[in-house]
Amino acid sequence: MTPKERAIAALELRQPDKVPHFELEMQLTEEYFGLHFASKEEWESDPSSRSRFLRNDAELLCRIADTFDYSVIFYSYVHRPVWEDYLEGVRVLRELDAGKRLLMAHGDTTLGIPDGEHYLQFSVDLFEKAGELKADQVKRNDEALERGRKLRTAGLDGFILCSDYCFNSGPFMSPAMFSEFVTPYLTTLIAGYRETGAYVIKHTDGNIMPILDQLVSAGPHGLHSLDPMAGVDIKEVKRLVGGRICLVGNVNCALMQTGTPGEILASCRYAMENGKPGGGYIFSTSNVVFKGMPVKSYDLMMDYYRANSRY
Repeated sequence: MTPKERAIAALELRQPDKVPHFELEMQLTEEYFGLHFASKEEWESDPSSRSRFLRNDAELLCRIADTFDYSVIFYSYVHRPVWEDYLEGVRVLRELDAGKRLLMAHGDTTLGIPDGEHYLQFSVDLFEKAGELKADQVKRNDEALERGRKLRTAGLDGFILCSDYCFNSGPFMSPAMFSEFVTPYLTTLIAGYRETGAYVIKHTDGNIMPILDQLVSAGPHGLHSLDPMAGVDIKEVKRLVGGRICLVGNVNCALMQTGTPGEILASCRYAMENGKPGGGYIFSTSNVVFKGMPVKSYDLMMDYYRANSRY
């Protein structure tokens, strides 16, 4: 199977020839390749190099995917000054990848955890401006779906929805409020993307268990993070909803930064052995490969993956 075929099989709850793998972001490009994605400062200082920036970034994304056996490329961690640059970047990436992998990009509009500066006002607005918040959600969904159709035409295969809903202690709203302010709009958004033939993965960190059924009922193909730092047990999630949604992630990011080799391997093993059976699983960390994560930790994870991903 090709990497793309593996990803599609997993997202469609079928069993590929081996477990697919990818990461939301690879932030260790300097450490591995001595390269970086074009920065905001570079774009501002030399806008005439637009084509070069887009191609260099696409080449780096493909190199990352080739090196680490990705079945999905997520068009993230790149700076694009305007929408047209983003759209053209997808076209360039599609050309260079030549259909080898599933290409996905951001596409979430739903209400996520506000930053500290706006949390109090947001909490007040939930009660005093509920109608306005809901109307804004409808508008943002319509705008996102229009952008999504253009991205699909440019060659994108799907979307990863990255609004975060949960702390380690649980959702930032009660399940009842979540069912009012998030789930209906998440469901509509996902349905709109799926109508175009796109694949959809929903990402959120934290303890998702109180809203797990709502996330699954919203209809994404996959659910990413399965955050072990928040006590999410992939074995239990697989038991509860494994026949309804592809599971993605669960390798403990905290251990990838500070854990011993034995602890890292134990986390890899637990995720693989409980996610893999019967298909419908994509192997990855519970967040991203981030700055500060030792290269040797990700190398260890990849060694484990290559030795244990075959069915």
